[in-house]
Amino acid sequence: MTFAAKGVYCAAATPLNADLSPDLGLMVSHCRDLLDNGCHGISLLGSTGEANSFSIPERKAILEAVVKAGIAPETLLPGVGLPAFPDTIELTRHALSLGVTHVLMLPPFYYKGLADQGMVDAYSRIIEGVADDRLRIVLYHIPPIAQVPIPNAVIAALIARYPGTIIGVKDSGGDFEHMKSVVETFPDLSLFAGADPLMLPILKLGGGGCITAACNLVSRELRTVFDNFDRPEKAAEVEAAQAKIVAARSLANRYMQLPTIKTLLALRTGHDGWARVRPPLVALDAAERQSLLPDLQAL
Repeated sequence: MTFAAKGVYCAAATPLNADLSPDLGLMVSHCRDLLDNGCHGISLLGSTGEANSFSIPERKAILEAVVKAGIAPETLLPGVGLPAFPDTIELTRHALSLGVTHVLMLPPFYYKGLADQGMVDAYSRIIEGVADDRLRIVLYHIPPIAQVPIPNAVIAALIARYPGTIIGVKDSGGDFEHMKSVVETFPDLSLFAGADPLMLPILKLGGGGCITAACNLVSRELRTVFDNFDRPEKAAEVEAAQAKIVAARSLANRYMQLPTIKTLLALRTGHDGWARVRPPLVALDAAERQSLLPDLQAL
Protein backbone atom coordinates (compact mmCIF):
# COMPACT_ATOMS: atom_id res chain seq x y z
CA MET A 1 0.00 0.00 0.00
CA THR A 2 1.27 3.48 -0.89
CA PHE A 3 0.31 6.02 1.76
CA ALA A 4 0.65 9.81 1.77
CA ALA A 5 2.39 9.45 5.14
CA LYS A 6 3.77 6.40 6.91
CA GLY A 7 6.56 5.34 9.21
CA VAL A 8 7.83 5.78 12.74
CA TYR A 9 6.81 9.13 14.20
CA CYS A 10 7.76 10.15 17.71
CA ALA A 11 5.10 11.80 19.85
CA ALA A 12 7.79 14.11 21.16
CA ALA A 13 7.86 15.32 24.73
CA THR A 14 8.53 19.04 25.34
CA PRO A 15 11.40 20.04 27.65
CA LEU A 16 10.86 22.99 29.97
CA ASN A 17 13.00 25.71 31.52
CA ALA A 18 12.88 26.40 35.26
CA ASP A 19 10.10 28.96 34.70
CA LEU A 20 8.16 26.26 32.78
CA SER A 21 8.59 27.98 29.43
CA PRO A 22 9.53 25.68 26.53
CA ASP A 23 13.26 24.95 26.31
CA LEU A 24 13.58 25.56 22.58
CA GLY A 25 17.25 24.64 22.34
CA LEU A 26 16.78 21.28 24.01
CA MET A 27 13.66 20.69 21.90
CA VAL A 28 15.65 21.18 18.70
CA SER A 29 18.41 18.84 19.93
CA HIS A 30 15.83 16.19 20.78
CA CYS A 31 14.28 16.42 17.33
CA ARG A 32 17.69 15.97 15.72
CA ASP A 33 18.43 12.95 17.92
CA LEU A 34 15.11 11.34 17.06
CA LEU A 35 15.68 11.71 13.33
CA ASP A 36 19.26 10.47 13.67
CA ASN A 37 18.01 7.42 15.57
CA GLY A 38 15.50 6.13 13.09
CA CYS A 39 12.39 8.27 13.18
CA HIS A 40 10.81 9.12 9.85
CA GLY A 41 9.17 12.11 11.49
CA ILE A 42 8.27 13.94 14.67
CA SER A 43 4.82 14.71 15.98
CA LEU A 44 5.30 17.82 18.09
CA LEU A 45 2.67 19.20 20.42
CA GLY A 46 0.46 16.20 20.82
CA SER A 47 -0.67 14.66 24.10
CA THR A 48 2.88 13.64 25.06
CA GLY A 49 4.07 17.12 24.09
CA GLU A 50 1.62 18.74 26.56
CA ALA A 51 0.11 20.71 23.68
CA ASN A 52 -3.00 21.81 25.51
CA SER A 53 -0.95 23.24 28.37
CA PHE A 54 0.67 25.75 26.00
CA SER A 55 -0.77 28.96 24.59
CA ILE A 56 -1.17 29.51 20.87
CA PRO A 57 1.87 31.88 20.78
CA GLU A 58 3.97 29.27 22.63
CA ARG A 59 2.91 26.54 20.25
CA LYS A 60 3.84 28.72 17.29
CA ALA A 61 7.21 29.55 18.85
CA ILE A 62 8.06 25.87 19.35
CA LEU A 63 7.29 24.98 15.74
CA GLU A 64 9.12 28.05 14.44
CA ALA A 65 12.23 27.22 16.47
CA VAL A 66 12.37 23.67 15.16
CA VAL A 67 11.96 24.71 11.51
CA LYS A 68 14.39 27.63 11.87
CA ALA A 69 17.01 25.23 13.27
CA GLY A 70 16.92 23.26 10.04
CA ILE A 71 14.58 20.38 10.86
CA ALA A 72 12.94 19.59 7.52
CA PRO A 73 9.28 20.69 7.52
CA GLU A 74 8.28 17.52 5.70
CA THR A 75 9.36 15.45 8.73
CA LEU A 76 7.04 17.31 11.11
CA LEU A 77 3.49 16.42 12.12
CA PRO A 78 2.45 19.03 14.70
CA GLY A 79 -0.74 18.81 16.71
CA VAL A 80 -3.13 21.65 15.87
CA GLY A 81 -6.57 20.63 17.15
CA LEU A 82 -8.35 22.87 19.66
CA PRO A 83 -12.01 23.10 20.77
CA ALA A 84 -12.59 26.39 18.92
CA PHE A 85 -12.27 25.90 15.18
CA PRO A 86 -10.84 29.42 14.55
CA ASP A 87 -7.89 28.50 16.82
CA THR A 88 -7.32 25.28 14.91
CA ILE A 89 -7.41 27.26 11.65
CA GLU A 90 -4.86 29.70 13.05
CA LEU A 91 -2.42 26.97 14.11
CA THR A 92 -2.86 25.10 10.83
CA ARG A 93 -2.27 28.18 8.70
CA HIS A 94 0.81 28.94 10.77
CA ALA A 95 2.20 25.46 10.15
CA LEU A 96 1.60 25.81 6.42
CA SER A 97 3.34 29.20 6.42
CA LEU A 98 6.47 27.38 7.61
CA GLY A 99 6.21 24.72 4.92
CA VAL A 100 4.71 22.14 7.30
CA THR A 101 1.87 20.57 5.32
CA HIS A 102 0.99 17.53 7.48
CA VAL A 103 -0.81 18.08 10.79
CA LEU A 104 -2.33 15.94 13.52
CA MET A 105 -5.83 17.15 14.37
CA LEU A 106 -7.93 16.36 17.41
CA PRO A 107 -11.70 16.62 17.11
CA PRO A 108 -13.36 19.51 18.99
CA PHE A 109 -13.12 17.91 22.42
CA TYR A 110 -14.94 20.04 24.99
CA TYR A 111 -18.54 18.99 24.32
CA LYS A 112 -19.22 15.27 24.68
CA GLY A 113 -21.72 13.00 22.96
CA LEU A 114 -21.34 14.84 19.68
CA ALA A 115 -23.52 14.02 16.70
CA ASP A 116 -21.51 12.81 13.71
CA GLN A 117 -22.80 15.76 11.71
CA GLY A 118 -21.45 18.23 14.26
CA MET A 119 -18.00 16.73 14.00
CA VAL A 120 -18.12 16.71 10.21
CA ASP A 121 -19.22 20.36 10.29
CA ALA A 122 -16.34 21.31 12.60
CA TYR A 123 -13.69 19.64 10.46
CA SER A 124 -15.29 21.14 7.34
CA ARG A 125 -15.09 24.65 8.79
CA ILE A 126 -11.41 24.10 9.52
CA ILE A 127 -10.49 22.69 6.11
CA GLU A 128 -12.44 25.34 4.23
CA GLY A 129 -11.17 28.07 6.55
CA VAL A 130 -7.55 27.08 5.97
CA ALA A 131 -8.26 26.94 2.23
CA ASP A 132 -4.90 25.52 1.20
CA ASP A 133 -4.63 22.58 -1.18
CA ARG A 134 -1.33 21.57 0.43
CA LEU A 135 -3.03 20.63 3.70
CA ARG A 136 -2.85 16.97 4.74
CA ILE A 137 -4.59 15.87 7.95
CA VAL A 138 -4.05 12.89 10.22
CA LEU A 139 -7.15 12.61 12.41
CA TYR A 140 -6.40 12.03 16.11
CA HIS A 141 -8.66 9.42 17.70
CA ILE A 142 -7.95 9.35 21.45
CA PRO A 143 -11.21 8.79 23.34
CA PRO A 144 -9.54 7.83 26.66
CA ILE A 145 -8.35 11.46 26.98
CA ALA A 146 -10.46 13.56 24.65
CA GLN A 147 -13.61 11.56 25.54
CA VAL A 148 -14.71 12.26 21.96
CA PRO A 149 -14.17 9.41 19.49
CA ILE A 150 -13.94 9.89 15.73
CA PRO A 151 -16.43 7.36 14.29
CA ASN A 152 -15.77 5.65 10.99
CA ALA A 153 -18.88 7.38 9.60
CA VAL A 154 -17.24 10.75 10.21
CA ILE A 155 -14.03 9.61 8.53
CA ALA A 156 -15.99 8.37 5.51
CA ALA A 157 -17.90 11.65 5.20
CA LEU A 158 -14.71 13.71 5.37
CA ILE A 159 -12.91 11.57 2.81
CA ALA A 160 -15.85 11.92 0.45
CA ARG A 161 -16.00 15.68 0.92
CA TYR A 162 -12.24 16.37 0.90
CA PRO A 163 -10.48 13.65 -1.09
CA GLY A 164 -6.73 13.80 -0.64
CA THR A 165 -6.85 16.01 2.45
CA ILE A 166 -7.61 13.33 5.06
CA ILE A 167 -4.64 10.98 4.78
CA GLY A 168 -4.52 9.07 8.04
CA VAL A 169 -5.73 8.32 11.54
CA LYS A 170 -3.72 8.13 14.73
CA ASP A 171 -5.57 5.63 16.91
CA SER A 172 -4.79 5.94 20.61
CA GLY A 173 -8.03 4.37 21.74
CA GLY A 174 -6.42 1.13 22.90
CA ASP A 175 -9.08 -0.95 21.10
CA PHE A 176 -7.31 -3.19 18.60
CA GLU A 177 -10.57 -4.27 16.97
CA HIS A 178 -11.38 -0.63 16.26
CA MET A 179 -7.94 -0.13 14.75
CA LYS A 180 -8.48 -3.19 12.59
CA SER A 181 -11.82 -1.82 11.42
CA VAL A 182 -10.20 1.45 10.32
CA VAL A 183 -7.53 -0.40 8.33
CA GLU A 184 -10.11 -2.63 6.67
CA THR A 185 -12.67 0.11 6.01
CA PHE A 186 -10.22 2.71 4.70
CA PRO A 187 -7.39 0.91 2.89
CA ASP A 188 -6.09 4.17 1.42
CA LEU A 189 -5.68 5.79 4.84
CA SER A 190 -2.54 5.36 6.90
CA LEU A 191 -3.46 3.98 10.33
CA PHE A 192 -0.87 4.97 12.93
CA ALA A 193 -0.78 3.00 16.16
CA GLY A 194 -0.80 5.25 19.22
CA ALA A 195 0.67 2.55 21.47
CA ASP A 196 4.19 1.39 20.65
CA PRO A 197 3.70 -2.40 20.97
CA LEU A 198 0.71 -2.28 18.61
CA MET A 199 2.70 -1.03 15.64
CA LEU A 200 3.86 -4.54 14.73
CA PRO A 201 0.38 -6.13 14.52
CA ILE A 202 -0.96 -3.03 12.78
CA LEU A 203 1.77 -3.23 10.14
CA LYS A 204 0.88 -6.87 9.56
CA LEU A 205 -2.72 -5.81 8.90
CA GLY A 206 -1.65 -3.17 6.39
CA GLY A 207 -1.36 -0.12 8.64
CA GLY A 208 1.05 2.75 8.17
CA GLY A 209 3.22 2.88 11.31
CA CYS A 210 3.10 4.59 14.68
CA ILE A 211 2.98 7.94 16.47
CA THR A 212 3.99 7.01 19.98
CA ALA A 213 5.32 8.17 23.33
CA ALA A 214 7.89 5.49 24.11
CA CYS A 215 9.46 6.33 20.76
CA ASN A 216 11.22 9.06 22.75
CA LEU A 217 13.22 6.15 24.22
CA VAL A 218 13.22 3.32 21.66
CA SER A 219 13.08 4.92 18.23
CA ARG A 220 15.79 2.62 16.85
CA GLU A 221 13.86 -0.48 17.85
CA LEU A 222 10.63 0.83 16.35
CA ARG A 223 12.46 1.56 13.11
CA THR A 224 13.89 -1.98 13.13
CA VAL A 225 10.38 -3.40 13.41
CA PHE A 226 9.02 -1.08 10.73
CA ASP A 227 11.77 -1.90 8.25
CA ASN A 228 11.81 -5.67 8.80
CA PHE A 229 8.41 -6.86 10.05
CA ASP A 230 7.68 -8.70 6.77
CA ARG A 231 11.17 -10.17 6.26
CA PRO A 232 11.33 -13.75 7.58
CA GLU A 233 15.12 -13.68 7.68
CA LYS A 234 14.92 -10.77 10.15
CA ALA A 235 12.40 -12.42 12.47
CA ALA A 236 14.80 -12.78 15.41
CA GLU A 237 15.89 -9.16 15.10
CA VAL A 238 12.28 -7.99 14.98
CA GLU A 239 11.38 -10.15 17.98
CA ALA A 240 14.25 -8.70 20.04
CA ALA A 241 13.32 -5.14 19.09
CA GLN A 242 9.65 -5.76 19.87
CA ALA A 243 10.56 -7.13 23.31
CA LYS A 244 12.48 -3.95 24.07
CA ILE A 245 9.58 -1.81 22.81
CA VAL A 246 7.15 -3.64 25.08
CA ALA A 247 9.52 -3.24 28.04
CA ALA A 248 9.91 0.48 27.37
CA ARG A 249 6.16 1.01 27.14
CA SER A 250 5.63 -0.95 30.35
CA LEU A 251 8.25 1.17 32.11
CA ALA A 252 6.68 4.38 30.78
CA ASN A 253 3.33 3.30 32.22
CA ARG A 254 4.62 2.57 35.73
CA TYR A 255 3.36 5.96 36.89
CA MET A 256 1.33 8.54 34.95
CA GLN A 257 2.74 8.14 31.47
CA LEU A 258 3.70 11.66 30.45
CA PRO A 259 5.65 12.64 33.60
CA THR A 260 7.25 9.18 33.55
CA ILE A 261 8.41 9.51 29.94
CA LYS A 262 9.91 12.90 30.77
CA THR A 263 11.60 11.56 33.89
CA LEU A 264 13.12 8.71 31.89
CA LEU A 265 14.47 11.25 29.40
CA ALA A 266 15.92 13.28 32.27
CA LEU A 267 17.60 10.21 33.74
CA ARG A 268 19.00 9.16 30.37
CA THR A 269 20.27 12.57 29.28
CA GLY A 270 21.09 14.30 32.55
CA HIS A 271 18.96 17.33 31.56
CA ASP A 272 16.63 18.29 34.42
CA GLY A 273 14.48 20.24 31.95
CA TRP A 274 13.03 16.93 30.85
CA ALA A 275 11.68 16.15 34.32
CA ARG A 276 9.56 19.31 34.50
CA VAL A 277 5.87 19.28 33.56
CA ARG A 278 3.27 22.01 33.40
CA PRO A 279 0.37 22.05 35.84
CA PRO A 280 -2.05 20.40 36.20
CA LEU A 281 0.43 17.53 35.68
CA VAL A 282 2.72 16.72 38.58
CA ALA A 283 6.34 15.66 38.23
CA LEU A 284 7.48 12.37 39.73
CA ASP A 285 8.94 12.61 43.22
CA ALA A 286 12.46 11.56 44.15
CA ALA A 287 11.47 8.05 45.22
CA GLU A 288 9.49 7.41 42.04
CA ARG A 289 12.32 8.76 39.96
CA GLN A 290 14.86 6.54 41.70
CA SER A 291 12.66 3.46 41.26
CA LEU A 292 12.82 3.84 37.48
CA LEU A 293 16.60 3.92 37.25
CA PRO A 294 17.43 0.16 37.48
CA ASP A 295 14.91 -0.75 34.80
CA LEU A 296 16.01 2.12 32.57
CA GLN A 297 19.62 0.92 32.89
CA ALA A 298 18.55 -2.63 32.04
CA LEU A 299 16.58 -1.36 29.06
